[in-house]
Amino acid sequence: MRHSHTHPHPAPVQPPSVGSSNAKSGGLVATIAKSRETTLFIVLILLIAGTGLARPQFLNMQNLRDVLLNVSIISLLTAGMTVVILMRHIDLSVGSTVGVSAYAVGSLYVAFPHMPVIVALAAGLAIGLVAGGINALLVAVGRVPSLVATLSTLYIFRGADYAWVHGGQINATSLPDAYSRLATGVILGVPTLAVIAIVVLVGLSMYLKQFRAGREHYAIGSNPEAARLAGVNVERRVMSGFLLSGAIAGFAGALWLARFGTVDASTAKGIELQVVAAAVVGSVAITGGVGTILGATLGALVLGVISIALVVLRVSPFWEQAIQGALIVAAIAADTLLARSVAKRMMRKRDHG
Repeated sequence: MRHSHTHPHPAPVQPPSVGSSNAKSGGLVATIAKSRETTLFIVLILLIAGTGLARPQFLNMQNLRDVLLNVSIISLLTAGMTVVILMRHIDLSVGSTVGVSAYAVGSLYVAFPHMPVIVALAAGLAIGLVAGGINALLVAVGRVPSLVATLSTLYIFRGADYAWVHGGQINATSLPDAYSRLATGVILGVPTLAVIAIVVLVGLSMYLKQFRAGREHYAIGSNPEAARLAGVNVERRVMSGFLLSGAIAGFAGALWLARFGTVDASTAKGIELQVVAAAVVGSVAITGGVGTILGATLGALVLGVISIALVVLRVSPFWEQAIQGALIVAAIAADTLLARSVAKRMMRKRDHG
């Protein structure tokens, strides 16, 4: 740690440590984050306007509703992933967790048709917590790199799902109307599913911004050693991040069942790549320490609008994956360029100091 002794004003250019993680590293990082979110918002508006001009039928209430319903589940998963990525980790097992949770909650409804909706959602959450707990132990206690650990659990959870389902399927007819209404109902004109997602996203955003535990995720991602020296229990915080990601994935699985009604062993297969894409496009730095829930949600919205826009414009589905890949490369390139320019500016200021 180097401090400027001769500088007349407070040093705005500290290395990325606990202090810098806490939005006070000043104006620069905050401005960059805000500008990325503003840029994403403008891109979103341009996408909607452009597609609307090309195909006026795109701008109807049904498409808006579809975007909200589809993005609700993806944005929840992206928010959970964001908490993990902030600490320089990744959770590739979310798709498999969604699949197991969706089928498990459906099976519960087959066995107990009159089960209350809140119990079903709690069951999904609990299954996700178990999956997140396994990842947490592997990464925080076993010291297995998160990429390897969660890639392994992705296959383990999916394999267990296939063995359990054994070619079976849960159909919408097995679900009570009250449960299906989570996806079909509206609250003040907004789909119930979207309202649930907004409540969770706002809660997570407040946790990361307002609470010490939330800010510690940023501290670990900015500089793990500095965070440890500042008294942060890194292992415990990493464990809580994976537990949170798992719990959200399990909860999203229960909502997936309400949204689609029919689930089998391949439910949500490959969705983890979409989630990582949404987080990265939403300005969550893969190198850790930078990102917000709002940015991640905007990233999910951009990808969701692109997906429906391509269907309306009758473009081949292949292009969706190609565009997602291009956006990831663009986002990472932008992050790298920003990091370099910030580093150069810091060096210049230090030299002048």
